[in-house]
Amino acid sequence: MSEKHKDDVTGVETTGHEWDGIRELNNPLPKWWIYTFYATIVWCFAYWVVMPAWPYLTTEGWTYTKGVIGYEQRNVVMRELAAVNESRAGAMQQIAELPLTEVAADPALMELALGAGKAAFGDNCAPCHGSGAQGSKGFPNLNDDNWIWGGTLDDIHYTLVHGIRWEADADTRNNIMMAYGRDGLLTRAEIADVAEYVLSLTDRAENAEAAARGEEVFASQCVACHGEGGVGSRELGAPALNTAVWLYGGDRASIIESVSNGRRGTMPAWGGRLDEATIKSLTLFVHSLGGGE
Repeated sequence: MSEKHKDDVTGVETTGHEWDGIRELNNPLPKWWIYTFYATIVWCFAYWVVMPAWPYLTTEGWTYTKGVIGYEQRNVVMRELAAVNESRAGAMQQIAELPLTEVAADPALMELALGAGKAAFGDNCAPCHGSGAQGSKGFPNLNDDNWIWGGTLDDIHYTLVHGIRWEADADTRNNIMMAYGRDGLLTRAEIADVAEYVLSLTDRAENAEAAARGEEVFASQCVACHGEGGVGSRELGAPALNTAVWLYGGDRASIIESVSNGRRGTMPAWGGRLDEATIKSLTLFVHSLGGGE
C-alpha cells in the first residue's frame, strides 16, 4: 500500500509510489507550462472558428468549414500566380508572335522561354519522357540527336502542335507500322529471318543464311519506310535500324515483337491544350536539351 511522506533530502512530498526502494517525488509542473497548455486549448477552439478546419460530408460530397474570415491558401497562391503572369504577359505575347529563330536570338526572351518551357515540360511531358527528358521504352529520349520526325525548331513545334497518331487532329503525324505477324502478312519463319537481317545491320546476326533470306523480305515489306539498309525516314517517322538507338528494344525478341505486332505509339496534340507561347517555349526548351538540330 502506498504511503506519502516527505523526502529527507529535498523536503518534497512523494506521490506514495515506490519501486525497489525508490520513491517518486511529487513535483508539480511549472505554472507557466500549465497556463501555456490551457492557452493552446483556447487557441485551438478559436482557430476552428476563424480558419478553415473541419471536413464534413454533404449531399454533394465532402467539403470543410470555411472559417469566419474565409481564408484559403489556394486563393493566395492564385493571386500570386496571376501577378506573375501579368508581369510577364507582354514578353509571353512576344514569344507567341515572333518566329522561333527571333525568340532564340533574344537573350531576355530566350531566358523566359526556357524557364516557361521547363515548367510546362514538367507538367505535361515528364510523365512519358521523364523528368530529365531521358525517355524510356516506347518514349523517345529528347537529349540526343536521334529524331524520328526531325529535331529542328520547326519539326519540334509541328510535333507538339499536332501530335503523333492523334485521332483528334487532322494534321497529326500519322504513319504506322503494320502487325506483320498478327495480321498474317508474314509467316513466323519470315519474321525470324527479317529480325536476323535487322540484327545484321549492326553486326549482331548469328545466322548469315537467315539474314540473307530476311534481306529479301525486308526489301519487299520494309524498305518503303525504313529505307535501304535500314537508314530510316524522318518524313515517314520510320526510325533508323542501323544504329544502337532503339525505341522499343533492339534485341532479337524485341525486334520479333515489333515486326509481329507492329508499333503505334501516340503523342497528344498540344495545340488544342496549350497556348502558342507555351508551345513555343516548350519547343525552345526541348531544342536546347542537346539534341536540337
